[in-house]
Amino acid sequence: MKGTVIKSTGSQYQVMLADGRQVSCRIRGNLRLKDFEATNPLAVGDYVVVELRDEDTSLVTEIIPRKNYIIRKSIKLSRQVQVLAANIDQALVVATPVFPKTSLGFIDRFLATAEAYTIPAGILFNKCDLYTEEIWAWVNELKALYTSIGYKVLIASSLQPESMDLLHEELKNKTTLFSGHSGVGKSSLINNLIPGLDLKTSTLSTQHEKGIHTTTFAEMHVLPGGGFIIDTPGIREFGIIDFNRNEVSHYFPEIFKVSKDCRFNNCLHLNENDCAVKVAVEEGRIAGSRYENYLSILENRDIFR
Repeated sequence: MKGTVIKSTGSQYQVMLADGRQVSCRIRGNLRLKDFEATNPLAVGDYVVVELRDEDTSLVTEIIPRKNYIIRKSIKLSRQVQVLAANIDQALVVATPVFPKTSLGFIDRFLATAEAYTIPAGILFNKCDLYTEEIWAWVNELKALYTSIGYKVLIASSLQPESMDLLHEELKNKTTLFSGHSGVGKSSLINNLIPGLDLKTSTLSTQHEKGIHTTTFAEMHVLPGGGFIIDTPGIREFGIIDFNRNEVSHYFPEIFKVSKDCRFNNCLHLNENDCAVKVAVEEGRIAGSRYENYLSILENRDIFR
């Protein structure tokens, strides 16, 4: 019977079958995606074929080809990748300008990775109930920047019902990945969107303004009215992998667009003559933060194949 992986705990998987039932499964020992190496052979969102057996002994016997997936570098095994989720309609990086502050480098690495795997992506600025006038000005500046590039930018707080109603509409009938640092409030948002779910949340460390990991494994939740949210464990850094050095600019849409006017087709926008991208940065047509984060990815030679 066909189903969808809705939770992964390493060796055990929860699968929602086509008829709505949920079964606990193990994966057949030799089952792997062809020509694909990862720390996890199955990911939340994978469509699979299940051989039903007695309780807790059902087997995943086949992985149906993915329409897409998003990965990050494995924390413990730097040369391997971890598949965060598969078969996604959109991916949102949940960010906070305060308590804790999400770096633009983290945001841009997430967006670049989504671009690389052809997944529509955006930013969800959370905890807007805590914003001062100064922080609002900065968030609105960032919203204008990323919207002009073509990214969806949402602003919400689980304590502000109107913002949550707008968020719910954006998620309706879609499979959406939530990712971000620990402490940005992913679980609180999901609890608000799905009444009765009661995901574990924790208070922020006031000393370091860092969150405590409350989500241990990726998990898919059904949204009332249609759609799914994939909640992922909080991560400190978004390690990217599998980029071709000459293609990094392709994953920054505004840089790629301007690069067509560079003198050299293979311009990396570093020290080359007649580089249209560097001119655009100097003139303010490309944000300096985006260019700096492009360079930070380009200079990380370990990520290139």
